[in-house]
Amino acid sequence: MTVQFIPRAMILAAGRGKRLRPMTDTIPKPLVPLCQKPLIEYHLEKLAQAGVQEVVINHAWLGEQIEQTLGDGSRFGLQISYSPEPEGGLETAGGIINALPKLGTEPFLLVNGDVHCDIDFVEMVERAKQVREQDLLGHLTLVPSPAFNAKGDFGLQNQRVTEQGEFTFAGISVLKPQMFADMEVDFIPLAPILRNAMQQKLLSGAVYQGFWSDIGTLERLQEAEALICPDC
Repeated sequence: MTVQFIPRAMILAAGRGKRLRPMTDTIPKPLVPLCQKPLIEYHLEKLAQAGVQEVVINHAWLGEQIEQTLGDGSRFGLQISYSPEPEGGLETAGGIINALPKLGTEPFLLVNGDVHCDIDFVEMVERAKQVREQDLLGHLTLVPSPAFNAKGDFGLQNQRVTEQGEFTFAGISVLKPQMFADMEVDFIPLAPILRNAMQQKLLSGAVYQGFWSDIGTLERLQEAEALICPDC
């Protein structure tokens, strides 16, 4: 009998959130409330709805609050495990490498804890299945570049992500652990690793046209609330 592949997910939640201060002086960025609900809980609910069962969350700044708030994940229908990092965190790729023992050997969903969107994670689960079967290292979700990143980060050509273009990385992706093969845990950013994979044409991508927001500043948080819950 064939066992259905269900990817694990990792939510990046170790950032300090300096641009959201003073709010993030006392609470970690993933617990910042959006319409009276912590940002990270939107992701957890959608992951559970998409059939994901296991989620790894890394943390550094005030990480104990994240564990106390979310617990073992059972109230979301999930199994949550945590990947603590030293003070200051390990940067994006460093956090992933540190968590690899919990993520296993199969492609996993990677979600930035400080974005909010209405992307259907069922589609991302299907993308993970495609990446698993193809000669790829991952799949990136791109969005039309917002005003704060008007120049864009990446392009898209023949469904492969390119190093330059008019799109912004949405912070939502599927990655294979092999992307980080033989890398030691250290303070390592993700962008150079992604660009190396792009040069080898090993990253597929798709542009999402729906609602997406990087809740990186108080102004963007207020803008998102005005759209999502204008009366809250």
